[in-house]
Amino acid sequence: MFPSPEPADKAALRRVLRARRKAVDASTRAVAGRALVRLALRHRLLTRGSRIGLYFPAKGEIDVLPLLERAMKMGVQCYFPIVPARGKKKLWFSRLGKRPSWVLNRYGIPEHQHPLAARLRVKRLDLLFMPLLGFDLRGYRLGMGGGYYDASLAHLKRFRAWKRPRVLGVAFSVQQVGRVPDDPWDIPLDGVLTEREYRQFRPPAR
Repeated sequence: MFPSPEPADKAALRRVLRARRKAVDASTRAVAGRALVRLALRHRLLTRGSRIGLYFPAKGEIDVLPLLERAMKMGVQCYFPIVPARGKKKLWFSRLGKRPSWVLNRYGIPEHQHPLAARLRVKRLDLLFMPLLGFDLRGYRLGMGGGYYDASLAHLKRFRAWKRPRVLGVAFSVQQVGRVPDDPWDIPLDGVLTEREYRQFRPPAR
């Protein structure tokens, strides 16, 4: 897809992918969010009463807010991540209600911080839509480098038979790479959702 060779180390590849994501044109961005909704419905990713984790799009990430809007109308319980205090890595997820309350975290990204909102850890979610910088067809993702999602999903490495939540990356199709440099602690995706397709890497666990 991209004739120029991709860097083999994560730091250099992140720089390439940030530029690639930033270069996505306005018309593609305008329709991408609606395309995510159509694909999610077609593949039955949203189920009434289920608990799903989403993210607030920032720094050029693909817009999942149309997906959030449809999920809420369907009666899906939607949760957003809360970055932990400095020195800690595991995310809490806060349930979005009828009167959301957003505050900026230390990275300048909105977080849902309503004092009465239910909070839970990632392993109590049924499905997690996760942002990323890049992905490959083996199911490996390249994140921003903070390590929050890796730490939060570490239980999936220890208990391979317990695949909860299902973890789906969300990205523009141009964020696909030939191979993401992977480490032993990396958690492979169960699938990826782009504006063009939903690709499943491994079947859902029973």
